[in-house]
Amino acid sequence: MKDCLFCRILRREIPAKFIYQDDEVSAFADMNPQAPTHCLVIPNLHLSTLNEIDDGNRALAGKLISVAVQIAKDKGLAEKGYRLVANCQAAAGQSVFHVHFHLMGGRSFDWPPG
Repeated sequence: MKDCLFCRILRREIPAKFIYQDDEVSAFADMNPQAPTHCLVIPNLHLSTLNEIDDGNRALAGKLISVAVQIAKDKGLAEKGYRLVANCQAAAGQSVFHVHFHLMGGRSFDWPPG
């Protein structure tokens, strides 16, 4: 999508610190981190919300989580703990309408989150 922030990052129109990238999934540092480790894991395919995940892209959804878990392990977060969050629609806190998971760790988190 032309004006999507994350699509523009993928096209390198906006700089980002990439942590992971392959043909299907990318991960980069959040520009406004809420934890010592805070990155975004996104599909390279533009999907606006989680509601667009269906049988045709179910494997991609699983890969997003798998990549996030591997990054958590690589960053030393797996043993102590981390948070993986996906917001769906504005009322839930989604502000960029491109599916993404926030991977956060390196500090304690409260519950409920918001």
